[in-house]
Amino acid sequence: MTDKSVFQQPQAATLTHDETPEGLLRLTGNRSFFGHPSGLSTLFFTEMWERFSYYGIRPLLILFMTAALASGGFAFTRESAAAIVGIYASSVYLASLPGGWIADRWLGLRRAIWWGGVLIALGHLSIALSAVFAHQAFFLGLILIVMGTGLLKPNISAIVGDLYPEGGARRDSGFAIFYMGINLGAFVAPFLTGTLGERVGWHWGFGVAGLGMLLGLLTYRARANRTLGTIRLRPSVGEAQQRQVRNTTFAGLALIAVVVALAMAGVIPINPVAIAQKMTVVIGVMAVAYFTYLFFFAGLDRDEIKRTGVILVLFVFSAIFWSAYEQAPTSLNLFARDFTDRHIFGWEMPTLWLQSATPFFVIALSPIFAAVWLALAKRSIDLSAPTKFAFALFAAGLSYLIMVSATNHVIAGGGVGARVSVLWLLVTYFLQVIGELALSPVGLSSVTKLAPPRFIGQMMGVWFMSIALGNLVAGLLGGQVDPEKLASMPLLFQRTAVTLFIAAALLAAMVIPIRNMMKSRD
Repeated sequence: MTDKSVFQQPQAATLTHDETPEGLLRLTGNRSFFGHPSGLSTLFFTEMWERFSYYGIRPLLILFMTAALASGGFAFTRESAAAIVGIYASSVYLASLPGGWIADRWLGLRRAIWWGGVLIALGHLSIALSAVFAHQAFFLGLILIVMGTGLLKPNISAIVGDLYPEGGARRDSGFAIFYMGINLGAFVAPFLTGTLGERVGWHWGFGVAGLGMLLGLLTYRARANRTLGTIRLRPSVGEAQQRQVRNTTFAGLALIAVVVALAMAGVIPINPVAIAQKMTVVIGVMAVAYFTYLFFFAGLDRDEIKRTGVILVLFVFSAIFWSAYEQAPTSLNLFARDFTDRHIFGWEMPTLWLQSATPFFVIALSPIFAAVWLALAKRSIDLSAPTKFAFALFAAGLSYLIMVSATNHVIAGGGVGARVSVLWLLVTYFLQVIGELALSPVGLSSVTKLAPPRFIGQMMGVWFMSIALGNLVAGLLGGQVDPEKLASMPLLFQRTAVTLFIAAALLAAMVIPIRNMMKSRD
């Protein structure tokens, strides 16, 4: 469960007017947290609890929305519920773009983190209260979480980078520790939210996820000033620009409020599947338009055009990978609920517990991958980004071949009511994490290395669009796992596997020309 934004490591910290070099050194030079600045501990625990809240509710959403009314759910169709999860996850990534802009030009990164956390906590509270206020409070809560995450996520990662103005290996180590906090939160969350949500009441699961965000807020409030000083406390622009951004933000919020109010009143009909389809087209068109601008109107030289072309190729294959990987909270989650034998010595584990497998594998395999890359480098074997991408796509394809076999075993076992071993899903998640670790950090690193210097910030935003695009497609596919459509399940997973294998083969065939295009940078 790699958190993709953590690998975007910003430039060294910029001193504001009230930060002396001595004061900055006091904050960044201490080694009180496992040899790192104490400010890292503040960011570590704040982010750990925020990710606890996010990964605690995301897989719970589809189980809740598809549950019968008598069970406290919304009784949505699987297609609609999966599309909503895809829209939600996609919007979280897209919200990082305006969130970073607002922080840089109005709130400052530190205040953006605080208010982002407040919005997330309010969002969870709203979802928990939807037991009383029904659909309106539930969807309002999702919107608040999206806006809050957009403010918090990109900016907390940026401050981690600011703790290491010297850069180098210590900075990389700091990000690795921060990354472990993300996966620790993601690992623990499903055990609590799944147990409470599935066994006690859906809204108890949503509530405990919100409690996690509240703990993160309290941690940040209590420790930020002492451990972070004035780092990124203020925006880097003048008051006139701050006022302009503030007015634009409030105008945007007002527009969102009007649309939400009209939708809740039934004036604007909402079809989640249609919205997800349209968002997919819009994001695709935006990406094509931006790359067209770079190729023909941005004044790039020949080498820059070649490297931008490499990013475009990686963008396409990144979206394909995430469209398969991000089915974990939808199609694979539904398979875990409906077709997986989760009994251990006569006791049935909650469905969500299996969602902890991915962060567990990430934590376990990350040091191994780091050692493998280092060992290959020592032998002068430097695998290029497209090679690693092709490997990632192939590994993901294998994971869906596993699911084809699993669904065939369900059908052979009699269909509805048949259950297969939990090992099928564990092997699937294991293979997907192997692919993730080969693709996610490599993709972000490649963008920072290949993008024209004056477009790095924009290009990172565009890169996150590939992940958003993948989440939307995953949401559209994810609702097709259904006991009433048993015959179509193997075909769904087979098509996903074939798509991934074809993508891997195409990219493998392009490795040499892409590598030649990348050489101009070296």
